[in-house]
Amino acid sequence: MTHSSATLPAVQALIFDMDGTMIDSMPSHAQSWQAFAAQHGLSIDMPDLMRRTTGRNGAECMRELFQRDMPDDEAWTLIADKERLYRELFGPIFTEVAGFKTFSEQALAKGLKVGIGTAGDQDNIAFVLSHLQLPSAPHAVVGGDEGLPGKPEPAIFLEAAKRMDTGASACIVFEDSPFGIEAARRAGMRAVAICSTHTPAQLAGAHVLASVRDYNELMNSKFLENLHVATS
Repeated sequence: MTHSSATLPAVQALIFDMDGTMIDSMPSHAQSWQAFAAQHGLSIDMPDLMRRTTGRNGAECMRELFQRDMPDDEAWTLIADKERLYRELFGPIFTEVAGFKTFSEQALAKGLKVGIGTAGDQDNIAFVLSHLQLPSAPHAVVGGDEGLPGKPEPAIFLEAAKRMDTGASACIVFEDSPFGIEAARRAGMRAVAICSTHTPAQLAGAHVLASVRDYNELMNSKFLENLHVATS
């Protein structure tokens, strides 16, 4: 784990990506991509597909998979089928990234706002929240099917900050993908790299405060206690 102890702007909100960051879902996503591609007679290079799609919204993912332009209605219909496969696979083995619920509750207890900024659609968001059963609802939830471009564009994170009435520089993004880390940088936000699917080197950046395997590492390092948290 690495983190900076330099004096930084006061923090008001934490924004969490969902897949691979809140929940350990990326292996099931990969399996569902494989099954979906087979149904459509496609042979795919899975690591390459995951590199090109992780963090993108559903329509963008389908255009990447089929390597052609397609109307939005076709793209969203296809991704709905793929995501149903994902939920069928992951539901029976649903697992959070270790320590997430405890960490998020500790953040709330310190007066921080907590938001979700994901490329996942509303069905996947509802699926995750129903399984996690968070004691407190997030202050804002932004999904990838709300008409915003996916990561590495910063729109999803900026919208989450807007809904929490928080400036970008007062937000810390938690992400597991290179596109997500880059989206945080473009948004003018600091980030924490959750290395559930990538290495710290793959998620590096001057704006990255910490690189950890899970939230237990953050809690053990007193990450929240060391933050300069804004007070109202």
